Amino acid sequence: YQELKAGSIASVVFGLAIVFVFLILAAQYESWAMPFMVLLAVPLALFGAFVVLWLRGMQIDVYSQIGFVMLIGLAAKNAILIVEFARRRREEGLSIVDAAMEAARLRLRPILMTAFAFILGVLPLMFATGAGAASRQSIGTTVFGGMVAATILSLVFVPVFYAVIEQLRERRSEGEPVSEATEQPTAEPAFEPLAEAAE
Repeated sequence: YQELKAGSIASVVFGLAIVFVFLILAAQYESWAMPFMVLLAVPLALFGAFVVLWLRGMQIDVYSQIGFVMLIGLAAKNAILIVEFARRRREEGLSIVDAAMEAARLRLRPILMTAFAFILGVLPLMFATGAGAASRQSIGTTVFGGMVAATILSLVFVPVFYAVIEQLRERRSEGEPVSEATEQPTAEPAFEPLAEAAE
């Protein structure tokens, strides 16, 4: 019972973390579309975490669920680097596809350096021994698998997410009907000269 209760609480925390990150990104970018490009990297990280947990024969417990919550911010970090750079290149006049490709190319080194530094840092947790080793192994394995997948797959899929969502957003903004107040100029009132009015 306690394990089921803890699992349900972790699910609520995970959902709240997603909402919290979404709202922060929406406030930063002043857009509802941009946060989706970033948060779509989270499923990629979760996929990698599930695969590595399965390969090691480990169960999803409370500690691995804590690792899932950690992966929200870690996966979003890599995606933010790509999306932010692509958005700036788009504002400078590049096409959507060119902006996405250049962002992935130029942000490759910073993403790999920070990601592999973190991945190497959690390796001791994966192979921890002694008292409490199970909890450390669970968190370490979850974060390790998620970061490896997020690092590799984000470089491929985040530019695609950006290109698709940005094209849909621009088409929608271009297709919005113009209001009648701005579409039709206001007719100037005709004033009758005083001389003609006197006649």
